[in-house]
Amino acid sequence: MTTAMLSQDEIRRRVDALGPWFHNLDLNGVSTAPSHFLGDYPMVKWRRFSRIIPDRLEGKSVLDIGCNAGFYAMEMKRRGAERVLGLDTDDEYLAQARFAADVSRLKIEFRKLSAYDVGSLGERFDLVIFMGVLYHLRHPLLALDLIHEHVARDLLLFQSMLRGQGRVDPVDENYDFWTTEQFDSPGYPKLHFIEREYADDPTNWWAPNRACAEAMLRSAGFKILAHPEDEVYLCGKAERPQADGAVYPARGAR
Repeated sequence: MTTAMLSQDEIRRRVDALGPWFHNLDLNGVSTAPSHFLGDYPMVKWRRFSRIIPDRLEGKSVLDIGCNAGFYAMEMKRRGAERVLGLDTDDEYLAQARFAADVSRLKIEFRKLSAYDVGSLGERFDLVIFMGVLYHLRHPLLALDLIHEHVARDLLLFQSMLRGQGRVDPVDENYDFWTTEQFDSPGYPKLHFIEREYADDPTNWWAPNRACAEAMLRSAGFKILAHPEDEVYLCGKAERPQADGAVYPARGAR
């Protein structure tokens, strides 16, 4: 019997064996995380911004970095994307994603790969999904640089946990050495470092404010096209404002 032909009882047994699940998926009537602390997540979030993604993605390729159990990868395949590749570094999440895609009869490829390793793919994608990953990385701007350099062709769907003020201050192109008051403003770009744990999760390393998330996207070479939900951005690939990429610039005032 193929996975797609499993009964609800058999699906429930497999879901329980593969748990716990962070994505609440509906697998032929079986919910994978019905008691999620965020509710019907990620569907409850997806409904708030799904309109910014084209209803039909025929002929398009999609890369989902940090795919978890594959919710967004499956939604893109349901919209007709020709090629969908999901990446994650967690074997348990990848097993969940493969099982969920099989039960849903969706042809999606999943690989064990980190955001830092996207250059090894050797291909570009029309849409790159980078949802809920940035704040789990010790080197978040490096990841954005690598995505821009190696895999983004056109669009980036981005989300990060944000903390601090939602205000965004206008920032001058440059400040002299003695001008420091901008750093105290709540609307100045700030990336809060989490030394140990936040929300009982030791992989939460950073919590940007809104100004910081937007500045990091621009710095990595992405133009913000839409901001449909508090933490979600749709971006288009643009020229990087600086050409140094991930390489530390060996110049400047000494």
